[in-house]
Amino acid sequence: MTSIDADITDLTHDGRGVAHIAGKAVFVAGALAGERVRLRDLRRHRHYDEAAVEEVLQASPDRVAPRCRHFGVCGGCTLQHLDPAAQIAAKQRVLLENFERIGKVQPSTLLPPLTGSPWGYRRRGRLSAKYVEKKGRMLVGFRETNGRYVADIERCEVLHPAVGERIAAIAALLESLEGKREIAQIEISAGDNLVALVFRHLKPLSEADTQALVAFGQTHDLAIFLQPGGIDSVAPLWPVAARLEFELPAYDVALDFRPLDFIQVNGGMNRRMIDHALALLAPRPDDRVLDLFCGLGNFTLPLARRAGQVVGVEGDAGLVQRARDNAAKNGIANVAFHSADLAADQRATTWARVDYELLLLDPPRSGADAVLEYLPRKSTRRVVYVSCHPASLARDAGILVDRHGFELKSAGVMDMFPHTAHVESIALFER
Repeated sequence: MTSIDADITDLTHDGRGVAHIAGKAVFVAGALAGERVRLRDLRRHRHYDEAAVEEVLQASPDRVAPRCRHFGVCGGCTLQHLDPAAQIAAKQRVLLENFERIGKVQPSTLLPPLTGSPWGYRRRGRLSAKYVEKKGRMLVGFRETNGRYVADIERCEVLHPAVGERIAAIAALLESLEGKREIAQIEISAGDNLVALVFRHLKPLSEADTQALVAFGQTHDLAIFLQPGGIDSVAPLWPVAARLEFELPAYDVALDFRPLDFIQVNGGMNRRMIDHALALLAPRPDDRVLDLFCGLGNFTLPLARRAGQVVGVEGDAGLVQRARDNAAKNGIANVAFHSADLAADQRATTWARVDYELLLLDPPRSGADAVLEYLPRKSTRRVVYVSCHPASLARDAGILVDRHGFELKSAGVMDMFPHTAHVESIALFER
């Protein structure tokens, strides 16, 4: 194609640069706001075009050299070329723009961003695995940026080092197996006490293969799990009594979890986020607190150390049972857990009819608009909303302000996923 030069004016929600050519938006992979670039691989669509950077003609002062040599091919990160401070500033802009555009609200105060180490932070992840016949090689990695192929990587700078530094070794292990064509993915799950690999295999593995997996786990001090079917089929191979947990020392709480359970990806940021959420919610010893989308009790159990009574509600019955087990393990009696589909109307349930002084929400990307049809009740003086998707937070903020009479007192971002365009945020609402 003919060479095209363009000025980049903004970043998209997924970290691509935005240019305008002949009045049409072009989304440019690898470009940063304020840059002038030469484009390649222009792909035309009806309402927008896509391209990649062939050459940076004028670089942004925020451009840095990516640490990972697989950056640009591997789709695990999209922003390693942007200085971490500029990454978090861009995420703040996304949050505020969503509040203004979708919720028609703005926070009275912008909270300072929560940041941590941008490397080796991922304690959960899913690697694809594929034996490529033409190459005679096993590929293990995240998907490529185009999503069609498995990225050919040797290490990952953002995964827990126990795994990130051993990608090539894992690929070599799988390449040596008789059943290498049957292993489709590897889940990574790291507790404070143990790092686990869960091998998803499409057909039964031979005794020789299972022994090779055990030997690898013993050599590298990694727990090995097998998953021959659905989530419930996951079982430890070595050690046979493998148990994962993470600690929240500030609250004298330790939570057991299973390898495929939802936990916050960034363990260090999770601790800071819990401190942040509880400081904003400011529970008193006689307060009743409702924690919706509570999972394993990540917020619920720390809250129970500060409040009078806490109720946690979660849709996944398995997580609810483990939350109950975690409460018992930690000797916490002033807490109750309920399993309920929070996308359905739950106003007839016993727990929904109680008057709570405080409400904490930590919903999935879809947000909490269904719950906000009937909660919070008039007795609730403060709401803290933890969000993994700024658009649904902005929509729900509008509901809390316009329908329930709250004020958006403060909001800010938390860098749960450095080097990605993912925006994690927190907001405080008060009567």
